[in-house]
Amino acid sequence: MTKQLTFFDIFSGIGGFRIGLERAGFKSAGYCDNNKYAVQLYENYFDTKEEFYFNDITQINTKELPDFDILCAGFPCQPFSISGKRQGFEDTRGTMFFEVARILKDKKPKYFILENVRGLLNHENGRTFETIINTLHDIGYSVQWQLLNSKFFGVPQNRERVYIVGHLGKDYPPKIFPINGIAQEKVKNIVSYPFIKKGYQSNATYSPDGIMGCLTTGCAGFIGDIPANEVKNPKDIKFRRLTPKECFRLQGFPDDMVDKAFEIGISHTQLYKMAGNAVTVNVVYAVASQIAKAEEENAKS
Repeated sequence: MTKQLTFFDIFSGIGGFRIGLERAGFKSAGYCDNNKYAVQLYENYFDTKEEFYFNDITQINTKELPDFDILCAGFPCQPFSISGKRQGFEDTRGTMFFEVARILKDKKPKYFILENVRGLLNHENGRTFETIINTLHDIGYSVQWQLLNSKFFGVPQNRERVYIVGHLGKDYPPKIFPINGIAQEKVKNIVSYPFIKKGYQSNATYSPDGIMGCLTTGCAGFIGDIPANEVKNPKDIKFRRLTPKECFRLQGFPDDMVDKAFEIGISHTQLYKMAGNAVTVNVVYAVASQIAKAEEENAKS
């Protein structure tokens, strides 16, 4: 029987990493986030009484951290995203990676899982990503990565994110990637539709068939009541906005999380932001399952 690995959740948000890792059999040791609404939902939805909490990664004294086996972090993506100014490490948020590296260097967990936007790969012609990989390698990790799209992991959302996995030590690291996704699935009332009014993402409309675009912090988009192949005039469509629960579903979160959010009085606006900033639970679970499999195989050898 393999030891149950523990994880520390940095930039924890509403717990996308946590749910995926727990489903794979791992246990939370603590979390860190400075968004008061996300932390409010996190602490009301999960049992965190015995866990360590920090609200600012830059203020973490690693000597105060518990021991853990996996560090997970979806470090801020805005500095590398094609939808932003792409200032990279010149943006304060971009330097948060080095805070993650600091914790890895001091704590030396067995694994780490990092997530960020596709734009990280080609930012500054690849030099930013090269710096990240070299930094992780210098700390003592073997590093592997893959670009994964949420639409191949059970949710109808075209969301490409790079996942970086590290294993402490450079000899014979377990093979985590490549991960092959499943066929695209349809989820009622929350999938893409090709018509875009005025050319703006915030005015995109979706039908119950197909794959929608990448979810944003505004959970942009409206659902039309006419099938895509029957639309003759956009003015004929009756629209409604995606609901917070539908946005959470697009990221693989359970419905009762939104129910809990409503119960404690979190607004729709904040829920839209939470969903758009989250990692896709299903993808995290797929990555974490590969680590669990590697651990099981190692225990048998």
